[in-house]
Amino acid sequence: MANALEHYVNNVRTLSQQGNLAQLCEFISHSYEVLSRNASHLDNVLGTFDLQHHSLGVLGILCVKYSLPNIPDFEVLYLQTEEFITACNGEQVRYATDSFAELCHKLTNNLVDRKQPLRGISLLAKAINKIQLSPSQLTSIHADLCQMCLLSKCMKPALPFLDVDITDISKEGGLYDARHFLQYYYYGGMIYLALKKLDRALYFFEIAVTTPSMAVSHIMLESYKKYLLVALILHGKIPSLPKYTSHVVVKYIKPLVQPYNDLATAYATNQPTELRNMVTKHQDIYNRDNNMGLVKQCVTSIFKKNIQRLTKTFMTLSLTDMANRVQLAGPREAEKYVLHMIEDGEIFATINQRDGMVSFHDNPEKFNSVGMFLKIDEEIQKCISLDAKLRDMDREISVNPHFVMKVGISSLLSNWYNLDCFQFTEFWNAW
Repeated sequence: MANALEHYVNNVRTLSQQGNLAQLCEFISHSYEVLSRNASHLDNVLGTFDLQHHSLGVLGILCVKYSLPNIPDFEVLYLQTEEFITACNGEQVRYATDSFAELCHKLTNNLVDRKQPLRGISLLAKAINKIQLSPSQLTSIHADLCQMCLLSKCMKPALPFLDVDITDISKEGGLYDARHFLQYYYYGGMIYLALKKLDRALYFFEIAVTTPSMAVSHIMLESYKKYLLVALILHGKIPSLPKYTSHVVVKYIKPLVQPYNDLATAYATNQPTELRNMVTKHQDIYNRDNNMGLVKQCVTSIFKKNIQRLTKTFMTLSLTDMANRVQLAGPREAEKYVLHMIEDGEIFATINQRDGMVSFHDNPEKFNSVGMFLKIDEEIQKCISLDAKLRDMDREISVNPHFVMKVGISSLLSNWYNLDCFQFTEFWNAW
């Protein structure tokens, strides 16, 4: 067996020196069984490699160590993984993105099992930066990072990877799983929820729900539940899903979320009593789905939406009258709601403490400040950048061999359908 390990070391060194990384990846993939049989000697083999020059060889050994039925010393393996991800050669590991991603998945699973998610956040962020070809490229490691952030309740480290609009997906040797795509947007939506960025959360849940599919996954189902609740909180109604949404979503998901549809129906009545009755009726289901927090926010938001409607009817209104119209407990609770809404910029109003009157005002923004001009210019630049990106993507698709072949066949079939028997024979012979 020692000869087998020596053969592994010599081949890794030789192929790395020659720069024949594709052949090296193939050799390592066929060496897993040999390395597994010599698990007790793998640390000695690691000591013979240089991280910068033999990154692929080290990666193969670490993957094998994580695949062992029982990891003898996880702390040692964690330190080895940390050193590898920090100091490995990015050019080399990008030849084996599938194995590199698998290493990160196994690290994530072990940290979750040991209830130590915080230790993986910085490491996974470094791992993403190692194999990303651009900041807008999505890898399967993104989902692991978001999971670590959620479990550790440390959300902000994920934001640099969530605030970027994705325009490319890492193929990872053809092993990129749609599950990782859905998890990224589902976990990302939950992170934005925790940070009170509801508009961005709604966008992420919408992508998870509208992902092209032939069947409904559990992730899509849970995303749709949260999509409905966030839409109610943010807009007070359920927006229509885009036309490109898979038909299975409309056909199969909606019947599975009837308690949430009932909640939306009750919300549409603008009657807090109806909404509370519906919450009480399906309370066990909301608790089981861990969505009771969002449901309670829906109850709160219906009062806010009703107060906003009053601003379109009245210029001034007493807190007592407002409490009666909105069905709040009393003027003190109405005052609390109004103050929070003023602070959040949801309404523009002032409260006269002497007589308990609320005066509603128009939006004071005149859209002529320097700050507003800068914001408009920033949005224009985003539109210009998006247009350029769409043009680039259109050019890439138009020269893609699979697309060209498909378009060519479709055009050919279209011509055939328009030919009579004699014309078809002439066309076929000429072609």
